Amino acid sequence: MQNSNEHKPVLLHEAIAGLNVNPDGIYIDGTFGRGGHAQAILDELSDAGKLIAFDKDPQAIESARERFASDSRFTIVHGSFAELEAYLSLQNLCGRVDGILLDLGVSSPQLDDAERGFSFQTSGPLDMRMNNQSGVNASQWINKAKEAEIASVLYEYGEERYSRRIAKAIVFARKEQPLTDTKQLAEIVKQAHPRWEKKKHPATRSFQGIRIFINDELHDLDQCLIQSYRCLAKQGRLAVISFHSLEDRKVKRFFKTMVEGDPLPPDLPVMDAQLDRKMKLIGKKLKAGKQELMDNPRCRSAVLRIAQKL
Repeated sequence: MQNSNEHKPVLLHEAIAGLNVNPDGIYIDGTFGRGGHAQAILDELSDAGKLIAFDKDPQAIESARERFASDSRFTIVHGSFAELEAYLSLQNLCGRVDGILLDLGVSSPQLDDAERGFSFQTSGPLDMRMNNQSGVNASQWINKAKEAEIASVLYEYGEERYSRRIAKAIVFARKEQPLTDTKQLAEIVKQAHPRWEKKKHPATRSFQGIRIFINDELHDLDQCLIQSYRCLAKQGRLAVISFHSLEDRKVKRFFKTMVEGDPLPPDLPVMDAQLDRKMKLIGKKLKAGKQELMDNPRCRSAVLRIAQKL
């Protein structure tokens, strides 16, 4: 993540160390952003190595092409990391990848650009699409969705306990005028919210929920996790940086399932080798240290988990 002036990839050294980069290997950066993690991986690769990066955001794609146009080891793909297996199959690379890095959530360039509509801190068009060239934006959805659907999205994806109350306020407000501006929506949520969390804007969870829904982020993550296992070579590693509990919970459960192997009755006598364990954990979950937190407060919720294919 970053401030408006400088891109700061989160848990950079920990993620690269966790990937245990093979200089001649094939690597995937599932969320290019502005290329901080990608550059660090390329720095570890030899001329024979290869890095393939994905991103939904057209601005990220433009940045990648400008920054790495002359590097033959690098390829950028405009699309979701949920398309990972389909792309690698066309390249005959499935089962040959040495490492995959996923840095989830919204990027700081998106947050800091008011025109993208992700932030409730500044006034801007209510968009929130990571690929702002296609699909339904947040304004279009929130002005047409039923009250129950809005409440469900805020509760399921934003973990907002006052989702029904906020949804009711949104529907009431849009009868007066369409909701088109981020500050406009943030103020509606603020007025409807009865209890604010300490040091957290009352619209935080609502904006998170709408953004995740608009971009289908959790479905994409589910798809990418299982595809990642199939795309990795033996001993290949998957490193995932998540920023909120919904993401981290999915990653933790996926790793747990892959590490524990086939589910069997607890009293069935089987040897460990018969459990068909598919992955092993590499260390414990990691969080940003004190210095990184001081340099980049946005990394305070980041969690890095790493697993290796057996």
